[in-house]
Amino acid sequence: MEHYIEQRFTGERALFQSDGLELSYCTFADGESPLKESKNLVIHDSLFQWKYPLWYCQNVTVEDSVWFEMARAGVWYTDHISVKNSTIEAPKNFRRCSNLVLENVNMPNASETLWNCNQVSMKHVTAKGDYFGMGCTNVEIEDFTLVGNYSFDGAKNITLRNAKLLSKDAFWNCEDITVYDSFISGEYFGWNSKNVTLIGCTVESEQGMCYMDHIVMKNCKLLNTNLAFEYSTVDAEIDSSVISVKNPYSGRIRAKEIGEIIFDNKEMRREDTEICVEKEIK
Repeated sequence: MEHYIEQRFTGERALFQSDGLELSYCTFADGESPLKESKNLVIHDSLFQWKYPLWYCQNVTVEDSVWFEMARAGVWYTDHISVKNSTIEAPKNFRRCSNLVLENVNMPNASETLWNCNQVSMKHVTAKGDYFGMGCTNVEIEDFTLVGNYSFDGAKNITLRNAKLLSKDAFWNCEDITVYDSFISGEYFGWNSKNVTLIGCTVESEQGMCYMDHIVMKNCKLLNTNLAFEYSTVDAEIDSSVISVKNPYSGRIRAKEIGEIIFDNKEMRREDTEICVEKEIK
């Protein structure tokens, strides 16, 4: 394996179609697509400073490295890539990648990141930016913090554990989502999604869990949540009070307290939803 140490690369496609490189303490400065169509790369303690560094690549390991802001759209169409202990300042990263591992990664400008990727593992990741995770499939996430709206739109087969999501319109148009022991805050959670399960979670969401086919909640809390479950099939065990529930389609809702139960659509029948509360205020 050829080894570059403390090298500075400039110009377009500086290491185009490389095979079997180790890069240590290297800088990829001005010049697009320096490693395009390369494979079998080991990169550590290096700096990506310009656009499109890793496109159409295979078998890439990156550790202790930095993508600066102008290294936007950094990793597209790449298979079998692992990024660990790194900072990614650039937006629009990770598009149409497969077999992607992110561990101990900070993404402070993650707008439009992680789109249409398959077979993704994320551990100890923080991200800030809208439209994170759109169209992804087969994703395992543990210890994740996201600040950004419209996350995971159209995603399928996603499992999250110990996450914190401050995200309006999270998990729209999704299918087969399971979330454990997490906190989610943002209006309109989960609209138009199918087979979403929340276990041991705390959710704050105005008009959350609406237009959903089979939303399951076990041992969850709903804080400051009103007009919930409209037009949804639901099986919910809520260990808190709920401000209001409106027009659920069918199923079962159990809560400590529901401030208001609203059925004002003649197509939604109260008898189709079993609602059990310790106290109904109104």
